[in-house]
Formats: sequence, C-alpha cells, structure tokens
Amino acid sequence: MSTYNISFENAILKIGFGTPAQNDQIVKDVKQRLDEMIQTGELTGGEVIRVNGPASLPVAMVICHKLAHIYGAVVCFDPKMSKYVVSVAHGGQYTIGELID
Repeated sequence: MSTYNISFENAILKIGFGTPAQNDQIVKDVKQRLDEMIQTGELTGGEVIRVNGPASLPVAMVICHKLAHIYGAVVCFDPKMSKYVVSVAHGGQYTIGELID
C-alpha cells in the first residue's frame, strides 16, 4: 500500500491519502510516484494539468513543483466554487487566479 494515491484519469491528476504516515514519508512517496509517471510517459507535460483531491501543504508543494516543470499551467480544483483555480501559469495562456472548468 502507498501512503498517497496518485492516478491520471480523463486528463485529471487524482490525488488522495493512502495508508497513514507522516508528511516526511508522504512527500518522498509522492515524488517517487510522480517521477515514475513522468518516466513511463503517463504524464507527458503540456499546456495544463488539472489536480483534484486532498493534500497537506507539504504534499501539495511537491506535486506543484514537479508538475510546473512539465506543464504550462497547474490548476487545482476548489469544491466550494466547483471550478479549477490556476495556481501556476507560464507562457501567457492562463493567469494566476483564473477559474476554469
């Protein structure tokens, strides 16, 4: 079992906690899983990636850092607004704080 679950389904990176662990271990597991997904071509990079699911702040920072290297924009789902909020934007296609579906 993994301390954190990450899958890429229908153009959305779905994330969530797995077996109980502390953030020092979870961030290592998250980095390893994302590295695997990039190396196998499951995550190929591109214009935008949508992220949906719960994360602690340290975990969110690792996810965002890894994705920002290969995607022009990283957007995170906000359930209160039922929209994705642009959190990282490179290249002018999106702007920080922009809401997208």
